[in-house]
Order: sequence, then C-alpha cells, then structure tokens
Amino acid sequence: MRLAEPKRTERPSGSVKTTKAVVSILAAAFVSLSAGCSPSTTTQQEVKTQAEQPAPSPSQQLALLHWAPTNHKAIQALIDDYGIRSKSYNKDKRPYAVFDWDNTSAFNDVEETLLTYQLTNLQFKMTPEQFVSAIKKNIPKDNFKKEFNNKAGKPVQIDLISEDLGADYKYLYENYKGFKGTKSLEEIKATPQYQDFVAKARYLYEAIGGTFSPDVSYPWVTYLFAGMTEKEVRQLAGASIDYNLQDAIGEKTLTSPGELPGQAGVVEVKIKTGLRAFAEQQNLYKTFMDNGIDVYVCSASFIDVVKEFASNPKYGYSLPEDHVLAMELERDSAGVIQPEYRKGYDQTQGKGKTKTIERFLVSKYGHGPIFVAGDSDGDTAMLSDFKDMKLGLIVNRLKGGELGELSKTAANGIGTGNAKYLLQGRDDNTGAFRNSEKSVSLGSSEEKLLK
Repeated sequence: MRLAEPKRTERPSGSVKTTKAVVSILAAAFVSLSAGCSPSTTTQQEVKTQAEQPAPSPSQQLALLHWAPTNHKAIQALIDDYGIRSKSYNKDKRPYAVFDWDNTSAFNDVEETLLTYQLTNLQFKMTPEQFVSAIKKNIPKDNFKKEFNNKAGKPVQIDLISEDLGADYKYLYENYKGFKGTKSLEEIKATPQYQDFVAKARYLYEAIGGTFSPDVSYPWVTYLFAGMTEKEVRQLAGASIDYNLQDAIGEKTLTSPGELPGQAGVVEVKIKTGLRAFAEQQNLYKTFMDNGIDVYVCSASFIDVVKEFASNPKYGYSLPEDHVLAMELERDSAGVIQPEYRKGYDQTQGKGKTKTIERFLVSKYGHGPIFVAGDSDGDTAMLSDFKDMKLGLIVNRLKGGELGELSKTAANGIGTGNAKYLLQGRDDNTGAFRNSEKSVSLGSSEEKLLK
C-alpha cells in the first residue's frame, strides 16, 4: 500500500440480462449510420445480425461531449468489440478498465487540494508531538533541492522546518478552539503562527515531492490523517471537494511571514487551485459499466479520499467503493488511522500500480485490463505492463519523461485507425477536455500536441 493476504469485498459480477428487440430495416440502417456505415452498403446478413442484437440504449453509446473525435471513435469501437453487445462477450470472464484518478478522471489533484483545505481549516486530530513525528516520518535529512532554498537563498531540510512547524502547531493547538484553546478560526487566521504554519506545511509537501523519490513523498501527505477514522476523512474530503469544485482554477503563491522566520527562514510556494470533474470520464465510467465492462480506479492518493470523490453519487462517477485501489494506512482496532503504511500492500504509484492490479484484479478475473487511463510517469507502468490491454488513454498534460515517450507513440498513431495509445487534450484554464489531442497550458492560449 506482505504478511497475510488482505480480504477484499468482491463485487458480484452477476449476469447482464438482455432482451431481443425487433427492429425494422430502417432502424437497422440507422444503427449502421451511427457506426459509420451508409444504409446503402448494409447487406441483408448485416441487417439480420443487427436485428438479433438488443437495440442499443443511449447509455450504451459513449457521448461525444469534448472527446477528440478519433478518441471517441476508438473507445466506442472498444466497447462494441468487448462489451455485452459483442458476440464474444463472456459474462463469466468480464472485461475491465482501470483509471488513474488525479488529473485523469478529474481535473487537478484531490489529495493536494485537500491538503491545502486541511491546513487552512486546521483539520487535524494529533497532539503537537504526534504531528511533528508524522511530518518527519521517513524523510531523509538531506537538504531539499536548490529550487526549494528559502528566500535568503539558504538550503532547508526536514529538521529545520519541522522545528518551525512544531512550534506553530503547538501554538495553534493551545489557542484554537478546535483544539484546546478558545480563539475562533478567524481570530487564529490573523496570527503569524497560523500563516507560517499553512505556508511552511504546504511548502514542505512540495519540497519533499520535488527532492525525494515517490516512495518517500507519496505516503507522507497521507500521514496527516493520523487520528481520524474513515468517516472523518471522507467528511473532510467531501467538504474540500465541494469547496474546490467552486474555487477558481489557477495558481497562487503562499509566503511565510517575515516576522517569524524560525529555523528554516522565509519560504515561498506556488500551488494550484480549483478542482473539476471531467464529464467525459463520468460518462465513460457509466458507459463501460452499462456495457458489462467493469471499472476500477488505481490512484496514488489516499483510499478514503478517492472513495469520496469516485463513489459518492453526488459527484457523478458512482463507482462501487470496493472498486477503488489506492494508498493504504494502518488502522487500529477501532478503525483509527495510524501514520504507518499498511503492511502487505504496495504503494499505488509506478510499478506498485501494476503489482496492485495483478494482485487484486488479474487474480480475480484471470486476465489484465482491456483499457487503462493515466496522465503521468506514475501511470506509465500500468499503461505498459498488461498484454491484454487493447487501448491506453493518456490525458495530455504535455509531459516529458517516461510518459512523454508514450505520448509520442500516441501522437504518431493519430489518424492511423489502429493506435494502441490515445492522447486526449484538455484546457488547463477551464479544467475541461478539448475536442482535440492538443492541450492548452494554464495561462496560455496556445494549443500543443507534445511538450
């Protein structure tokens, strides 16, 4: 997320009931048109085959919305070839798809926006000693990369900044009425300790992620849920999602107050704001499931956070909760989260995503996913490792690195009609898909295919 094999609640596959529909030659011709054929070329045998199949309901057809047209056509072809309307469909060996969550299923990062929300609203259930222990856990004492030097140009490392954050948290813990004090949140927000706490904690997340490997940085942010139950994390996640879905998309800079430099000095961090659901992915989830193709999420965010966004019907994805695979932490006998990664679980990033899919899904279905969707280097392994995958979708964030190489493969396949990888463009200024493989970066109006 090694000793005992964990138990998972399995979703019964069930059988998909279909009924024969009697359609006229005119209706059959219409179906042909929707598949890209003209009625004049439909043979009598083709008409008979169509008449023997259930008439497709609107939910069984993928809506165009803002898909790049070639991507929409390719995904619909996959649904036709492997879904319940296919003659080869086997309900006892159901096909399935796996999606990343952040920046693939939805715009921006639900974990990162929640971190900012958690900090600004002081939503913690730790003592000062527990908080300091959590933020220092497994973090090397090396200096952060030069780009994370303080405003005076001096290097920062975990011991320096944790001393500052520990002092800030102790003050907040003793004075904020949400902890042990009497001051309201508005009163606390006016204090330099609060301002220092928010800026330095948010900076620390970026500095750890920008300096150390993902196996160090990815679990770190989840440790801040220590002391909470699943219900409490999901309530917090829901409040954050509701807020961030309404917040403006953009960037803002947080700077710690000069009057409280502490040991780390004055630091600054630029963060992204806003969160949006992708209507196309909401519809694709539903269309896959309506066509007998099971849908799963494999995310590097914390499992309770992803469940709230992916499974709560109010957000439009309606994914079964036991179809979410994500980062896991230990919990005590009362279900209280501990700042320790769950024993026996792989981290769901990089190769860990492949291992998690193999463990929970390949072992269940007997085969790999037919469709995988991702947006970053952390998704490259699961986009590459499964021989059963027929189609890989890359949400185009104009990335370099390993995903950049897959993106080049996808770009070279545009217009060939047999591409294994698809690039889907988006506009970072609106948080929405574009009817193109090309994307537009935040603050720009220029569309680009590759980095």
